[in-house]
Amino acid sequence: MVIAADNRISDEALVSAMAAGDQDALATLNQRYGRALSAVADRILRDQADAEEVAADVLWQLWRKASRFDRARGSVGAWIMMTVRSRAIDRLRARKARQPRGGDPVEVAVAHDPSNEIHNLEQRRKVQTALATLNDGERDLLRLAYFSDLSQSEIAEQTNLPLGTVKSRMRSGLIRLRDALRGSIE
Repeated sequence: MVIAADNRISDEALVSAMAAGDQDALATLNQRYGRALSAVADRILRDQADAEEVAADVLWQLWRKASRFDRARGSVGAWIMMTVRSRAIDRLRARKARQPRGGDPVEVAVAHDPSNEIHNLEQRRKVQTALATLNDGERDLLRLAYFSDLSQSEIAEQTNLPLGTVKSRMRSGLIRLRDALRGSIE
């Protein structure tokens, strides 16, 4: 099945085509999400070369694992963005582990893309509204995980909560957040 860069083809159809070995589907998905992949990775890593490498790794991973995509767990866009976020954080942690103590990472200026500003503001508003539906415990734990780059074990230690409690609250918070955002985030 050959797929042209056509916006009428759904992301799910592209992932199905990728699972069947259609390279054109991967190219189309790259056209749709490539800039966003690099932008997310760059925001986390603050290194354009690393960000581009992570984005390429993520596309390769999506190609290899396309058959494992489960639409019940979220949209293709969410799957892609969570994958790049996880990969970038892994790369950042590996970089930090290799740095000598006391050394500052090289900071690279992040280019501002004004064409996405309005879209990003709207998405941010939707996420903030969805976050407001969570209880304080869920919201606080999710903020620690996503904005402080802490693992669940580190969060449990920092908050003096049992690890199982942290995991269950984060899971229930993510499920509630997913349900609140379903259909509103592209």
